[in-house]
Amino acid sequence: MELRQLNTFQTVATTLNFSRAAEALNYVPSNVTMQIKALEEELDVRLFDRLGKQLVLTTAGQRFLTHVQGILNKLDEARSSVHDNEILSGTLTISANEVVCAYRLPEIFKLFRLRYPGVRLIFRSVPNQQLKQSLFDGSSDVAFILDEPIKSTGLAVEALTKETFSFFVAPDHALVKRTTLQLEDFQGEAFLINEKGCPYRTMFDRTFKNGDIDSIYPLEFQSAEAIKQCAISGIGIAFLPEIVTEVEVKRGELVALPWRMSDLDVYTQMSWHKDKWLSPIILAFIETAREVMGIKEDNIST
Repeated sequence: MELRQLNTFQTVATTLNFSRAAEALNYVPSNVTMQIKALEEELDVRLFDRLGKQLVLTTAGQRFLTHVQGILNKLDEARSSVHDNEILSGTLTISANEVVCAYRLPEIFKLFRLRYPGVRLIFRSVPNQQLKQSLFDGSSDVAFILDEPIKSTGLAVEALTKETFSFFVAPDHALVKRTTLQLEDFQGEAFLINEKGCPYRTMFDRTFKNGDIDSIYPLEFQSAEAIKQCAISGIGIAFLPEIVTEVEVKRGELVALPWRMSDLDVYTQMSWHKDKWLSPIILAFIETAREVMGIKEDNIST
């Protein structure tokens, strides 16, 4: 068993795609396949199930990944101790949902890549409800979570910025003419919202349930971009963070309605596992994110 095989296994387990893993490692796909096959033969166990075009870790693969990540973390720590003054190099895996990736991370990624060109960034688009688990199972080094303030004994959590949500409609929507709105004014309206499981979908449901409004028509989407485009088309009322619609509001393609949920308390939060060794690469990324977002170290909560 070779270290390069362990590194290849971790990359495949992170990307769940042989081609993307090969690209990240600068290998040809057949080389990645051969290394994984050699590992499975040596361990006498299947590490991945290949379900058509989809690749998933087996139970044995998940257990093995935990140990591999520990080994590679220790190796990174050892390398760092003898190369403290050298240029940073290695791999960093960042996870976030669609909204945070598109509207909060690009500036952070741009500055980090400018400063540390030797670091290979792997980004994983992960549903919001799975992000914490990605830190516990080690598939992410740092995760950005859009949620109510997180309290966790196992995670370090840092609130970067509060996200403001509004209801957005096309300019010709009937409610645009109203200067004030009450909850009952939404009776019979179609709402464009995320699927159940999303934190702010949960808050949306809670608000309308508490208000005894039962004659609304939710249309569920997986994508914030799809919600936005459907609102522009006049299909219904979009419930979105304001960062998603800034450009469209300026263009006059969408209008924010004069009504907000009073109990909506959502932040973009940066998180990592409390017990994870924070390598110089991870620390450099955390500091870059703080700099871009204007956050200081004393804002960390655990």
